[in-house]
Amino acid sequence: MSTEGDLIRLAQSGDSDAFCLLAEAYERRIYSLAFHYCREREDAEDLSQEVWLKAYAALSSFRNESTFYTWLRRITINCFLNYRRTKSARANHETLDDSIGRQPIQADGGAATVPFESTLQNRLVVESVMQALACVTPQQRLIFLLKHQEGMTYAEISAELGCSLGTVKKSVARTVEKLRGKLRVDDAPVDCLSSAATGVLR
Repeated sequence: MSTEGDLIRLAQSGDSDAFCLLAEAYERRIYSLAFHYCREREDAEDLSQEVWLKAYAALSSFRNESTFYTWLRRITINCFLNYRRTKSARANHETLDDSIGRQPIQADGGAATVPFESTLQNRLVVESVMQALACVTPQQRLIFLLKHQEGMTYAEISAELGCSLGTVKKSVARTVEKLRGKLRVDDAPVDCLSSAATGVLR
């Protein structure tokens, strides 16, 4: 049976089937991250597809200096940042349209339901977490997901996003406070609340 390293070498030599097997191993994880970041199913699908297209185009640049998923996640983060800039530009354009009397397009749809939660209790918790994450900025949401869904350290997030360590820590703390309010958790320690949120975000 081929190892991941074998599949990478085959994919780099032009074997599209090998790349498809690599994608199958991580597609759900990438989609989950995209969905919780943008909170819209169609956008998450588009983002995921963009990640895989960029990964395929850049595969020759992978040099085993990190794990394949770490390399793939870096591409994912860049796609997210591009998405945020595009979304912001679109929102500004719609605001301008509205100012001259045109009907604005609703840029922020409601959060899609999460299909992989089966029990009522879990669905309610997921809904609360999603609503809380909708109330923070895209930057805060991305940092929170990288910390508590991806398990990255503060230093790793700081390096990936090009911001200070203090900014990352402050962002996570502010997001947790939002979660506390939405989940009506007044006295739970930050780590406990974050662990609970992580469980339902996966």
